[in-house]
Amino acid sequence: MTIGANVTEAAGGSGAGAPLWLQGGYRLLFACGALWAALVVILWVGAFGGRWTLPTAMAPLAWHQHEMLFGYLGAIIGGFVSAAIPNWTGRPTVTGWRIAAVVGLWLAARLAILFSATVPPLIGAALDSLYLLILLAYAAREIFASGNRNKPILIILFLFAAASALDHAAMMGALADPMLGMHMGFALVLLLIALIGGRIIPAFTRNWLVRQGAAEGLPTMPNRFDMIAMGTTALALAAWVAGPASPVAAGLLIVAGGLQAVRLTRWAGLKALRDPIVFVLHLSYAWLPVGLILLGSAMLYPLLPVSSAVHALGAGAMGTMTLAVMTRATRGHTGRPLVADRATVLIYVLIHSGTLLRVIAPLLPFEYLRVIALAGALWATAFLLFLIAYVPMAVRPVSGAHLA
Repeated sequence: MTIGANVTEAAGGSGAGAPLWLQGGYRLLFACGALWAALVVILWVGAFGGRWTLPTAMAPLAWHQHEMLFGYLGAIIGGFVSAAIPNWTGRPTVTGWRIAAVVGLWLAARLAILFSATVPPLIGAALDSLYLLILLAYAAREIFASGNRNKPILIILFLFAAASALDHAAMMGALADPMLGMHMGFALVLLLIALIGGRIIPAFTRNWLVRQGAAEGLPTMPNRFDMIAMGTTALALAAWVAGPASPVAAGLLIVAGGLQAVRLTRWAGLKALRDPIVFVLHLSYAWLPVGLILLGSAMLYPLLPVSSAVHALGAGAMGTMTLAVMTRATRGHTGRPLVADRATVLIYVLIHSGTLLRVIAPLLPFEYLRVIALAGALWATAFLLFLIAYVPMAVRPVSGAHLA
């Protein structure tokens, strides 16, 4: 599964009659997802510090977890699907009112869940599930109609929708295990990152190095070792979902993290240090092995709490990787140069700094709540800066200067 790196702006076809901002769902979904990521962190930090009470029927922590995983990441997965599937299949991009309707459905789900103290929780659950099922239906139609090989993503999308429904059921008291849906969705997103990252990172790095004239020491492309690393990671995450306190799951997570670390070293990331938009993919992916090892270690010997390990995987592997892909995909799909300007580099610095601070917060000799607030501020600012720098790219035609 790859994201087209050099797709230029569409100038006709199925999108000719729609405004630019409705030509491809990624334009609005990336923007809405980024705004929601920032708002959720701000609202959660304020609620955690006792500054305000959230108008949701969920416990504040449960709302925060659900909205970061199924709300924010649900939007970004939708944006990724809308951008990548036309490249995979060669079929027309969905445009116009269909995009507006799907984005409106996603937004309605977010508001219904946030205000579920007054809106019946079943409404938010239904809207949330419907949005994810529409993504699945769209992806299935396009992939099967074209005979494309990326059918495994359909399984992940289906299980992700099921995980969201399970999380809603748990919060309404219908499940014995209140964390089953959350853990299941969390594991699925990590597998998606490992799968997609293992394809795009070595490919993009190789392409850049070849353009620089390199002929040796190029990234190792996916082979049998990658299959072993992926299989071990899938097994470890499945064991964690089944038994979050299991020593066997802890050991598997540590082994999987080690294999993912070795996998990352095979992609020649340090050679791309001069190009931030390539190097950040390696830096972001590094949170995956770090987080897996930290999670397994915390389950056995909690030098850092499990919450820190979860944030290494959530804020780290998920948050930093999605921003890295969003910046690159927005530039590539709108015909902009694939270079990181100062604003883009600052986005990368802010989100990685916020993640690192959140992970090590329990070890610092400062008031915990203040450290959490600062980490959240850095993380949220990265997404707000993405809105400022990248939404104009997504909704305005590319100029002649950008194409020169």
